[in-house]
Formats: sequence, structure tokens, C-alpha cells
Amino acid sequence: MTITIEYEAEQQLNFDYDALQKKVVEACLDYEQCPYEVEVNILLTNNTEIQEINKEFRNIDAPTDVLSFPAIEYDTPSDFSDLETSCMDSFHPETGELLLGDIVISVERAVLQAEEYGHSVEREIAFLTAHSMFHLFGYDHMEEQDRILMEEKQNAVLTLLQILR
Repeated sequence: MTITIEYEAEQQLNFDYDALQKKVVEACLDYEQCPYEVEVNILLTNNTEIQEINKEFRNIDAPTDVLSFPAIEYDTPSDFSDLETSCMDSFHPETGELLLGDIVISVERAVLQAEEYGHSVEREIAFLTAHSMFHLFGYDHMEEQDRILMEEKQNAVLTLLQILR
């Protein structure tokens, strides 16, 4: 499994974000019963950079907390059953790992939201990582029932890891 984490934010975190994010990614993979070794890239950045990325890829000129860039279009979220035949280009040619996609998190926004919600920055980074992982599995929250399902999955993973509010 390859989980690449780049830290480009000026603001420093006082916990091992690398270990935390790897633990959350692995827990999400286990929860969704992903049968493959995967590759996921995570960028921790600032509001200015995430705003630029948001503008470029979503045409929204504003900072956000997290952006997800799934590498796979699923017919059904987390349906890994026919990826080897329908999405061969979704596997790294050298490692054979499933290329899930990229996650971008604003550390500035995570710190602010942790304060607003009354929990730790560690919990907020874990939540944003889990939230984004479910987007990489094909889940969305455009409809109310989809939002509820996604929240249930995120909360289940964080509860399993004992990362609570």
C-alpha cells in the first residue's frame, strides 16, 4: 500500500498527522472491504493553495476544507467487483496497486473548524480524511439519503478508531 502524504502548510500540527491519516485510510479500506492494495495521495496545505485548486478544478473561487479527486468512476460506490476488467488503467503498472485518487486538506480550515465544533484538530483531520476517502470510493452527499449514508460510514470508521468528538 502506498499512502503519500505531503505537508505544505505553514501552520504546524502538534500530533503525528502522518500516522493518523494512514490509520484512517486503512480503516476506511477495511470498512469498505477493498480487496486491493491501493495508492492514495494526500496534500495538507493552506487556504490560499486549496482556493486555487478549488477554482481550477471546480470553478469555485473560495477556500474549502477538503477536496477529493477520485481516480475511479464507480457504477455503485465501493463496488470493486469488476475493476480488474473494466478499469485496468486504474491500477499502477509497476506496483499493481489500485489508484484511488488524491485528497487535499486545508490545515488552516481544519484548525478553525475544530475550534468551531469543539473538538481536537486531530479529530478534524481524521474526519476530513475519512470523508474524502468515501468520496474516493464513489460516495457523494448531493441527496439527503446519500449524505446520511456517507455520514454513517464516516462516523463508524472514526468510532472504530476511537477518534471521538
